[in-house]
Amino acid sequence: MAADLIAAKGRIYTMDDACPFAEAIALRNGQIVAVGHNSDIAKLAGRGTQIVDLGNRAVIPGLIDSHVHLMEFALRLRRADLAGASTLEEALCRVQRAAESAAPGEWIVGGGFDSNRWTRLPNRSDLDGVASDRPVFLASKDMHSGWVNSVALRLAGIDRDTPNPPDGEILRDPLTGEPTGILREWAVSPVMRAAGMLESDGYAGQTPARSPAQCDAALEEAQAILLSKGLTGLHTPQGPTAFGALQRLHARGRLKVRVWHHLRRENLEDARRLGVRTGFGDAHLRVGHLKLFMDGALGSQTDHTLEPHYESGGDGIEALSRDELRTHLEAASEAGIAVAIHAIGDAANRAALDALEDTAPLWRPAGLRPRIEHLQLLHPNDAHRLGQIGVVASMQPSHQPSDIAIADRYWGPKRTPLAYAWRTVLESGAVLAFGSDCPVESIDPLPGMYAAVTRQTADGHPLGGWHPEQRLTPAQALRAFTLGPAYASSEERVKGSLTPGKLADFVILSVDPFCGPPELFLQTKVEATVIGGEVVFGEL
Repeated sequence: MAADLIAAKGRIYTMDDACPFAEAIALRNGQIVAVGHNSDIAKLAGRGTQIVDLGNRAVIPGLIDSHVHLMEFALRLRRADLAGASTLEEALCRVQRAAESAAPGEWIVGGGFDSNRWTRLPNRSDLDGVASDRPVFLASKDMHSGWVNSVALRLAGIDRDTPNPPDGEILRDPLTGEPTGILREWAVSPVMRAAGMLESDGYAGQTPARSPAQCDAALEEAQAILLSKGLTGLHTPQGPTAFGALQRLHARGRLKVRVWHHLRRENLEDARRLGVRTGFGDAHLRVGHLKLFMDGALGSQTDHTLEPHYESGGDGIEALSRDELRTHLEAASEAGIAVAIHAIGDAANRAALDALEDTAPLWRPAGLRPRIEHLQLLHPNDAHRLGQIGVVASMQPSHQPSDIAIADRYWGPKRTPLAYAWRTVLESGAVLAFGSDCPVESIDPLPGMYAAVTRQTADGHPLGGWHPEQRLTPAQALRAFTLGPAYASSEERVKGSLTPGKLADFVILSVDPFCGPPELFLQTKVEATVIGGEVVFGEL
């Protein structure tokens, strides 16, 4: 049978060890039928075959982001955006503009602020000065802290007598005991209930309630951005509202990107009763892992560490103990559901590894593939354990250049050699599955590859890279955005490489960033994204 489409005269990086490089690729019925030399693939042309001249452009497998907060990203496109605000004053100006355009009494919701860049922590009085007559809720960049004004605190019923929840903290004025307006981890829950937020996918990573039509429209807008960045798949930890919106888009034939959708802890019992298992679904929408939280985040100093943070002196928040995690692992494994464990600090990662090792006799025979999300700080005694246990390392390289200053500031030089330790993790035998943690970082995977290869900021800081011994090769970085996430979702037989028999998901790049200086990753554009043989962005 003739191919539907042949793309030839290109530089094709297949990620297939049997044929790492090729010149041409042939597709039929949404699958890859052949990859190889121009002359060999030309023999598959028939009367109706579309022939595309790649003009020596680079072609790579479809990129897969293993960690995206999809609904948060989608709805943040329509919210007050504080990302990149270099000063408190700049952030307040943005909030004031949002307040001026909002209806009376409407909640002002936004996110993305990074107070580590400012000269001091913000407080409720700052927000009262620009929006005193309506409630304000702003999520931090890492989505593990909230910043609210006095109206929001009053509506949430939070005052000086409100106790800290066991897995959160209400920051208070040391003189008066009054809440400052900064709420960490689950201390934001009363505010979210008062604002009618959607279900949680990560502490303060919340969005205001929207109608199904608004959610659907926001997801389609976000999907267009994903496709423009060469993303053909993603893994997302979301709640039922997002899952419902994705199903509606899929039913209408409008879901193009392939989604691996995690479950929340509170949905485990429902999934068990229904018999829903990891992997249920089709090529575009599947049930993923069970998302569990061990701690918070470095930016909010709520990551759980073995030794106290410098400056603040605290050791973070333990959201789940090792024993509690083991109980969840046992229940999930018996139900055929793999787990994805959020762990930032070295104490959280050790507890996660301990529990996974304890329960390996349950999940390993079931063929489940547990993963640790973020894995930002390891103790030297734990660095080798990931590969031994068989844990997928779901990491986000773009965090590293963003976090250089605060990692040095809060973890210190003795611990940072094993911070964002991609090479150490890879050499342990673990599979790396890279992502963005969008909207915490940019959704664009190419800057993520640049970070993985250089361990530098976009302007080349620091010279030679931050702990350069943890750098990856370009091929390793690409594998972590293709075959790694495919393996994490047990789909490496159908995607992740340009191999005959796999889905025809691939990306055409404007230049070849794998043959030149790393800065090319920052200059490269996606010219076309193809999913299942369909051009979903750009032109061939």
